[in-house]
Amino acid sequence: MNKNVKSKSVFFCTECGYESAKWMGQCPACKNWNTFSEEPVNVNVSKKGSFSDKPPVIMKISEISMTEEDKITTGITEFDRVMGGGIVPGSLTLVGGDPGIGKSTLLLQVCMHLGRKNNRILYISGEESLKQIKMRAVRLGDFPDAVELMCETNLDRIEEIVSLRKPDTVIIDSIQTMYLDGVSSAPGSVSQVRESTGVLMRIAKGLGISVFIVGHVTKEGTVAGPRVLEHMVDTVLYFEGDRHASYRILRGVKNRFGATDEIGVFEMRENGLNEVLNPSEFMLNGRPEGAGGCIVSCSMEGTRPILIEIQALVSPTNFGIPRRQAQGTDINKLNLLMAVLEKRVGISLGNCDAYVNIAGGIKVSEPAIDLGIVLSIVSSFRNKPIPADTIAFGEVGLSGEVRSVSQIEGRIGEARKLGFKKCIVPESARESLKNQKGIETVFVKSVADAINCAF
Repeated sequence: MNKNVKSKSVFFCTECGYESAKWMGQCPACKNWNTFSEEPVNVNVSKKGSFSDKPPVIMKISEISMTEEDKITTGITEFDRVMGGGIVPGSLTLVGGDPGIGKSTLLLQVCMHLGRKNNRILYISGEESLKQIKMRAVRLGDFPDAVELMCETNLDRIEEIVSLRKPDTVIIDSIQTMYLDGVSSAPGSVSQVRESTGVLMRIAKGLGISVFIVGHVTKEGTVAGPRVLEHMVDTVLYFEGDRHASYRILRGVKNRFGATDEIGVFEMRENGLNEVLNPSEFMLNGRPEGAGGCIVSCSMEGTRPILIEIQALVSPTNFGIPRRQAQGTDINKLNLLMAVLEKRVGISLGNCDAYVNIAGGIKVSEPAIDLGIVLSIVSSFRNKPIPADTIAFGEVGLSGEVRSVSQIEGRIGEARKLGFKKCIVPESARESLKNQKGIETVFVKSVADAINCAF
């Protein structure tokens, strides 16, 4: 037995990866309850005075040369947008999403487009057989010979094969199925996921290979395994959307080579994922005519303005406590905006149920949709529809004031392009919107002014 190896058990938080020598009910890092799990780990005790043969590189800032990264475009415009213009060689990217949402389909299509540009691809699957991958590939299109498939879960063997073949891009599907012989815990555990990602990061940085990691998400919407996994990779992409709906949203939440919060919209069809180049038109498809409680607002997703339809339903409650429900936005925001309507405008909503929905299933957290939510609630409460060619956006404060939001000109330009005639915007934007043609801009200071202008 090797005397330099000690076996012990430690406790990991399954949400954030916090490590503790004993079990705790609440994680002190992420404040979640009952998330600690016990796992055995092996600690290699190195001898004192032992150093690596390769000395560290120490340079002055003035000695470091600045060069632009050569990004590889895939030909999928929506994917390249989220990636910041393309794939950076030697980068490590995490793609997370619900099971069955289309992560493997998206990455197979990326492999197909890269292979047509003579990029050598190695797709490594730990969940599906080669025949299962072949069945999906036949549905997507013709794959070039540059795309190679392999079924393997042992990362020691994978590292050896990648070092010998040296492909341009490696796909790992998924990280929860990979394991290292030196880690005693089961595949998918906190220790295995963290150590496996460390090996893949060494492959990406050491050999200059672009590595994509597929990760499943928990019911809370975070990647299963330690949160440190997101800190180790260069780019984090989340694939969102209802698996029973036709569209999917690829959202970038971290990107060391480009802007964050960019989104790409895809539509799931029989031949795979098709790009939606005009998401605003896609989201507004099928709007009801003359219905109360509906209004269009605008949200900025990265550098792209997207028009969304906000629907509200307000009805008298049949119980002592009114019910509030929000889909696509925060329930706390709904409660806050209804309190502003009661206190600042005098609309009595204490005995009414209220339901707010962002049509299409998209999730929006930007405060610019506050004014749209308020007007949709008032429209449903009064049973009075808002004109279909009217759009409104602005942040609502606790005093009932309408505050300015960013990139107003881009939002109005998107509304004008889709045929809207009237736009309700904050008063603070009057100076920057002097010469607007083709659309009427109405400036409001408070929620009461916006309500008077909308009806």
